[in-house]
Amino acid sequence: MQSNVTTLEVSKYISAADELGRKSGLQIMMGDDFEEYVGITSRLSGKSPTYPSFRPDCSDLPPGKAFWIVGRDREGKVAHVQAMRLDDLSNTNLAEHLGSLRAWFANPKLKAGPCSSCRCDAPTARSITGLAAYRGDLWLREDFRGRGLSTSIGRIAFGLAWAKWSPDFIYALVAGWSIEKGIFNRYGYLHREPHGSVLHLPAHGIDDDEWLVWLTRDELLKTFSRASASGGSW
Repeated sequence: MQSNVTTLEVSKYISAADELGRKSGLQIMMGDDFEEYVGITSRLSGKSPTYPSFRPDCSDLPPGKAFWIVGRDREGKVAHVQAMRLDDLSNTNLAEHLGSLRAWFANPKLKAGPCSSCRCDAPTARSITGLAAYRGDLWLREDFRGRGLSTSIGRIAFGLAWAKWSPDFIYALVAGWSIEKGIFNRYGYLHREPHGSVLHLPAHGIDDDEWLVWLTRDELLKTFSRASASGGSW
C-alpha cells in the first residue's frame, strides 16, 4: 500500500464523512442489488432517469463489481442517490471503452438501439487504463443542497471504492454547468477535460456532451493521508 494509509484510517475517513452527513440530516445506506436501486430512483421526483450503466437490464452489475448509495432524511424519504461500478480496462483504455458503448451496455448490439454512438475527445482518456471506477447517477434533493454535503457524499463514495477495489482511477462524466459552477471540485475530482463523452442513444432519449473528470489512485491516497494527518477534519 502506498503512503502511510491503513484500512483502519480509510474506515475512519468514511465514518467521519458519514457523520457530517448525519449532522445535516442525511442517513446513508449502501447496497448492490440494482433492481432495488432502479426501483428507488425511478420514483424520485426531479431526478432524471438512471442511465443504462446502472440498470441491470442493460449492464452487468454483479455484487463485488458495483454498489449504490442512498441517503434518506429523518423521515425516511430518499434525498440522495449515487452509484459506482468497476471496469477492468487492462487490455483497453477509457476512450475505447466509452466509444464501444460498453460503459453503458453489456451487449451494445442488443441493447443500445439504432443510431447509437459515443465519441470521446478527452486526450487523457487514452491513458486511463487498468481498474477504473465509474461514479454516476448522482442526485441530491433540492432542499439538501447548499449544506456542504457534496464534499461528504463524495468522500464516502471514494472511501468505499478504495476499500472495495483500490482502483487505478476514479472518473465521472459531468455536464458543463457543473464545471462552470465548480461543483466537480467539491466532489473531489482533480482533473477535467471537455468532450469526454459525446453520447447519442436515441432509443433511450439520451443526447449528451459531457466532461470527463477524474483522479488517480495516488491522488486518492494522498487525500486519505491528509485527512489522517489532520485527525479526520477537512
